[in-house]
Amino acid sequence: MAKNKQEAVFTPIGQNHSKNGKFEKSVDLPPATRKKHTTLGLSDDDVVEMFRLMYLQRRFEERAMQMYQKGKFGGFLHLYIGQEAVSTGTVFALNDDDDIITAYRDHGWGLVRGISAREGMAELFGKATGCSKGKGGSMHFANTEQHFWGGYGIVGGHIPIGGGLAFANKYLDNGQISTCFFGDGAVDQGSLHETMNMAQLWKLPVVFVVENNGYSMGTAVKRHTVGEIYERAKGYGMKHACFNGMDALTVYENMKEIADEVREDSEPYFVEIRTYRYRGHSMSDPQKYRTKEELEEFQKTDPVERIRQYLLDKDVLEESDIEEIENKIEEEVLDAIDYAEESPSPEPEELYEDMFAGTPYFHDKK
Repeated sequence: MAKNKQEAVFTPIGQNHSKNGKFEKSVDLPPATRKKHTTLGLSDDDVVEMFRLMYLQRRFEERAMQMYQKGKFGGFLHLYIGQEAVSTGTVFALNDDDDIITAYRDHGWGLVRGISAREGMAELFGKATGCSKGKGGSMHFANTEQHFWGGYGIVGGHIPIGGGLAFANKYLDNGQISTCFFGDGAVDQGSLHETMNMAQLWKLPVVFVVENNGYSMGTAVKRHTVGEIYERAKGYGMKHACFNGMDALTVYENMKEIADEVREDSEPYFVEIRTYRYRGHSMSDPQKYRTKEELEEFQKTDPVERIRQYLLDKDVLEESDIEEIENKIEEEVLDAIDYAEESPSPEPEELYEDMFAGTPYFHDKK
């Protein structure tokens, strides 16, 4: 991290082309840091669990995509594949009671905040055993017991709620912070700027995080946003940072320092994490806006493979150990599919549940 907290963590890379010069990247990745993990406050077991969670997210979504293509469930399906280092590195940096809220690309966030593969898959299938009782679907995973306040379908619509969570934490003086995640497509929404203004004015313990995955639906970030995203914070005198989101240890290192600072100073922080999504905006996206070469270039820094290789290079695990983890996760996800298919659908009266904070008055009506 830079000594001057008003400055970004890194100097952005100016190169906009791949080595062969055949295409312009939609987003430039800053260099990933690779400090020995013991200096970051992580044990060997922590790093192994990071890999397990990242591989779980990857296989869960790959299987979910297959089930969607088979017509097992409908609606929208926004995949997080390629961005797993962001969710995983962040949850290890936060306390268990810190609040997380995000947008509709939320499967990974649910899985790292206590939602089981069974609960997640059942939710996709619209079953009563899902994490949101089958009524939320892909865009509305939630686990409030573990302070994951859900995914939201309206672009930027959840950002004021993230600010509200931070206001509540400051009011209660409970030492918790709020983290609010959204895509690069939300940075021009008025809701973000209104919330940032109030957060800085009231000194709220909140971290606003842009998961810059290169595209707002099908529009490259360089075409829809002027300047560097993280520099938006300068207009509010807000602390800010930008770093590589394709490496879980880099995400952890930076988010840990930021979270600790926000908790201590009770001041907001604005963060841009640069990552890349391998799939389209949703399953209906033909992805005609990017080249095969660009995708392959970013896959060379695949976050799951990166931490897998790290475990091998540091002699934390043998290849056979990693394969055992992968096989168990494959079994876990396949079991989740069976569980989802066999689970019951919500009863019709569930339409009237979970709509009010208390019991609806008409429940007593005969």
